[in-house]
Amino acid sequence: MVSDYVIRSVEEDDLDELFRLSKLVYFINLPEDRGILKEKILTSVQSFCGEIEDKFAREYIFVLEERKTKKIVGTSMIIARHGSPDSPHMYFEIKELQKYSETIHTGFIHKVLRLKFDYDGPTEIGGLVVDPDYRNSPEKLGKQLSFARFLYIKMKRRWFKDRILSELMPPLTNDGESILWEAVGRKFTSLSYEEADILSRKNKEFVTSLFPRRDIYVCLLPGEVRDAIGKVGPQTKPVQHMLEKIGFEWRHHVDPFDGGPHFWADTDKISLIKETKKLSLSRQPLNGKQKVTALVGQENDGVFRCIQTTASSDRGYVRMPPDSVTALGIEEGEKAKLFFMPLE
Repeated sequence: MVSDYVIRSVEEDDLDELFRLSKLVYFINLPEDRGILKEKILTSVQSFCGEIEDKFAREYIFVLEERKTKKIVGTSMIIARHGSPDSPHMYFEIKELQKYSETIHTGFIHKVLRLKFDYDGPTEIGGLVVDPDYRNSPEKLGKQLSFARFLYIKMKRRWFKDRILSELMPPLTNDGESILWEAVGRKFTSLSYEEADILSRKNKEFVTSLFPRRDIYVCLLPGEVRDAIGKVGPQTKPVQHMLEKIGFEWRHHVDPFDGGPHFWADTDKISLIKETKKLSLSRQPLNGKQKVTALVGQENDGVFRCIQTTASSDRGYVRMPPDSVTALGIEEGEKAKLFFMPLE
């Protein structure tokens, strides 16, 4: 089995296709703005090539390309560090406070939201988008796009932090509004959720200046808001389950804008990263007894390519069908070092 799709690093010529995707979904990392997308693509190209001197200032965009049509049907991202002195990673930490009165012999345990800042943040994975027309593909395209990022992190381990963050989307209203933002954020900023979202991409000063620094008692919020904090939306449930399966967990941090949960993992403890191996390409035929479904990828001169394929690994070598070798851009007779991630 060789996939009909290849995952690769974004190119400047992909602007039109990414803009088309951006109009299909609302996502802060894939804004419906050609100018911003053009900047993001350029940053990604420079990141893959190592041209941005500060490795933790790099951002990487991956695209899923249909091999026959060259159509881009999905995308995902890695942000090498989410949270810096100039632009801290912000979150609400959910804490429990115990209160007790000796006079009336009554006590309560209150949940509170406490605004926190991280000035040397983790690596973040995000921006996972699949064209709605391709979401039910038997090849599980979203899973391929997500896992390819971990293969790349293993490939360039020193370029990334020791912790990885994934911010998951909570339930939103039919109008795309955040009920937590309406109950808290708008009251302190007078901005809509979308306005705050757009502004925060380049400037978070309004949050640090206007948000309360003291605890926000959850019991004072409307019931529907209390129920939504830390929950994920129905379309994000599969992502949550996938992350938990490979070693991520919720550490009671939520997004201060929408209340979506932040899932964390120690980079080197993620099962996919631990199981990925660096191997040499073998031109020998596949061994039928040892073949598995795997992601196999390589990077050459700042260009990353990855494909899901049937493959086998043995004694430091990986074997796979000739079509997979071609899809990775490896020419006949070329020696190559590949990264091999078994999926079964």
